[in-house]
Amino acid sequence: MPLVYDEFKALAARHLRRERANHTLQPTALVHEAYLRLIDQTRVDWQGRTHFFAVGAQAIRRILVDHARQRNRVKRGSGAERVALDDSVALAPQRAEEILALDEALDKLGHLDERQAQVVEMRFFAGMSVEEVAGVLGVSKRTVEGDWTMARAWLMRELSR
Repeated sequence: MPLVYDEFKALAARHLRRERANHTLQPTALVHEAYLRLIDQTRVDWQGRTHFFAVGAQAIRRILVDHARQRNRVKRGSGAERVALDDSVALAPQRAEEILALDEALDKLGHLDERQAQVVEMRFFAGMSVEEVAGVLGVSKRTVEGDWTMARAWLMRELSR
């Protein structure tokens, strides 16, 4: 973790800059929470830096989703709207409702095509490049590009319902 701390903090800062202005989670807290979750990973056979970031993406996703759920717990049933996943939302989630809707849709996608869900998770939550995702998943760059295109189209349709 000391070798990638600065990159993780920059990633956390990028995610949180896209959140609401009065967000209570700070980049340092997000990184530390992700670290605590990552050190509990006893069954992971680390394959290198990109693999670490892929698992870190899952941790960051869970933290942001848990935080959004906690924030919305009081507002449950308050008429939260679902939003479409277009490029601006895919790159910049701005509300807790969007993160929760995306998490729910990703879970559904994971049941249909686990690799596509992993591609979205790594690209969206970890900011990984197509090449890095391909390396982690052990597939070609073209396969990742196809999965990314298909997954985004599926998610846009799912989130527009």
